[in-house]
Amino acid sequence: MIQATAPTTIPILGLILVLISAASAFADEPPSSPPIMKPVALQPGDTIMFVAPAGELIEDRVMLAKKRLEERGFRVILPDTLFRQVGYLAGTDQERADELMAAFTNPEVDAIFPGTGGYGATRILPLLDFDAIAANPKVFVGFSDITALHIAIHQRTGLVTFHSPNPQWGLGSDNGLHPLAEKYWWRTLLSSSYNDPDSPGWRFDFTGHDDVGDLVPLASGSGQGKLLGGNLSLVAAMMGTPDEPETDGNILFLEDVGEAPYRIDRMLRQLDSGGKLDGLAGVLLGGFTFRRNDEPLAEGAWTVEDILRQYFEGRDYPVVMRVPFGHLRANTTLPVGATAELTADVETGESTLRLLENPVLLRGGK
Repeated sequence: MIQATAPTTIPILGLILVLISAASAFADEPPSSPPIMKPVALQPGDTIMFVAPAGELIEDRVMLAKKRLEERGFRVILPDTLFRQVGYLAGTDQERADELMAAFTNPEVDAIFPGTGGYGATRILPLLDFDAIAANPKVFVGFSDITALHIAIHQRTGLVTFHSPNPQWGLGSDNGLHPLAEKYWWRTLLSSSYNDPDSPGWRFDFTGHDDVGDLVPLASGSGQGKLLGGNLSLVAAMMGTPDEPETDGNILFLEDVGEAPYRIDRMLRQLDSGGKLDGLAGVLLGGFTFRRNDEPLAEGAWTVEDILRQYFEGRDYPVVMRVPFGHLRANTTLPVGATAELTADVETGESTLRLLENPVLLRGGK
């Protein structure tokens, strides 16, 4: 006679709990960062494609930028629908995402230049094929709203991109690029700038320009890490999303335009509360400028620089203010994902920003 036995529910239940616990532990671990990948530096004869992944474009500025690039020997492609408009965006989300993906997957295209920033880049992030982007590394530039694309592309693929002027605000401006912006634009992107690949990187020199002031250290120290950041509004907007910036161990750079001090305060509080201002290798604070139609400050009210000092003075990593990048004519190109070193000394007022590696590959070599 076979005697029935009670089911072994307790051991099975225990196994389930163990599996759930293990799965939770893995879920809590941050995803590993992909290896760094660099695009090939540009040279005359290469093909540049203009795209509009955010705000609508100003046609005469874009065409002037195209002309200036062609005069330097580049071939410039403009999609037939580049100047479309939907609301305050340069097309629907799908149109803008498809155009950007077409630029990455087109084997004839060597570099991708978003025409401008504006609004809407965060809307297309779920529509992008990051595997295809990783399989087709190319020079990718821009600033302002393009910050969202810089952060997402670098964190998901490891590709070094370039926070820089764009066709509409820089290349297509009436007076062209500011001398400082032009210097580091071509120093960073152009193959012929890399005369000695065995001596990588360079020290940034912001002196010698009447409209560029001295850098101001807010906290002393020295740190090395990847450059990551861009427009503060976009960095804050990506908090709590799959592309939340991974700042730990990095040199965070921030700038903004048209934001009152209380809004800068609110966004920095969000980053600080989220732990994004802890564990950094350093901070670069660029242009924080009002537009002409911004409301004037009341007498005795805090300025933006007052707010920046409240958040960054006395940090245990180097912090430097008034670095010329962002919504300024002197918009220095910063390679997102490239390793840099920042030193600052509050007592002497001295600071140094040095790129420790070449952010591009050279044809047939390093």
